[in-house]
Amino acid sequence: MEQKGICDVCHKNRIFSSPNFYIEENGKRYDMSFLIDDGGNIIGTQKMVHVAQCEQFYEQSYYTPSEEGFSVFDTKIGKIGVVVCFDRHYPESIRTEALRGAELILVPTANTTAEPSEMFQWEIRVQAFQNSVNIAMCNRAGREDVMVFYGESLESGYDGELVAVAGRGEELLVTEIDLPGASAARNKKPYTLLRRTELYE
Repeated sequence: MEQKGICDVCHKNRIFSSPNFYIEENGKRYDMSFLIDDGGNIIGTQKMVHVAQCEQFYEQSYYTPSEEGFSVFDTKIGKIGVVVCFDRHYPESIRTEALRGAELILVPTANTTAEPSEMFQWEIRVQAFQNSVNIAMCNRAGREDVMVFYGESLESGYDGELVAVAGRGEELLVTEIDLPGASAARNKKPYTLLRRTELYE
């Protein structure tokens, strides 16, 4: 029912969105994000591929890793991918979606103050630069029990430059990004074209 409500809001306001849910599907539970277009249609879903099991994040107790891998969705505004939360720590996640043509990658996440804020930003900026892809990361804000979430949602351009950074609380960032520019930069720079996959593990 929550999905329908967000779909209705997208349709009414003519916006795209990527809400994140705890979803049960075929008896398994997933951390899943939807991609909804400005007509209120669900045009894609992305489940978390890597599931954490560490202090404060005992997620293997309640999440199932995705069996479907990573997807990129061809929309009327450009090619959009989603990398869910913990998956952002794996360079293969963003690289895979960039190789599949993503011009914008959305990253819903729940990052706490246990990780330095500067590292939090550079992790995204470096991957945006190396893969010539725009990345918009939405981080949880506030507190839950002993967990304090950073907020500081951000958007990095495909050149690795910060476009915008939110504060520690709830905030709406409104920015302009160049989706076609990501593909043009990727074709111009040799980073992805010169990969030697026969030598990688």
